[in-house]
Amino acid sequence: MASVFNIIAVLFMVAVVIVLIRGLINMLRGGSGSTSNKLMQARVLLQAIALVFIVLTLYFTHR
Repeated sequence: MASVFNIIAVLFMVAVVIVLIRGLINMLRGGSGSTSNKLMQARVLLQAIALVFIVLTLYFTHR
């Protein structure tokens, strides 16, 4: 069970990196502030979800 949560957490961390890179590219190209804001909100949400799965992994590993 812990390995499933571990894989899901890694997937969400990869998604965080992808959204972060897209946000940086948007800023470097001078994209709209609205797009940057939406990407930042998505990044924060993905980080929160990844953190939940990391905690679940630790919980089921130490049981």
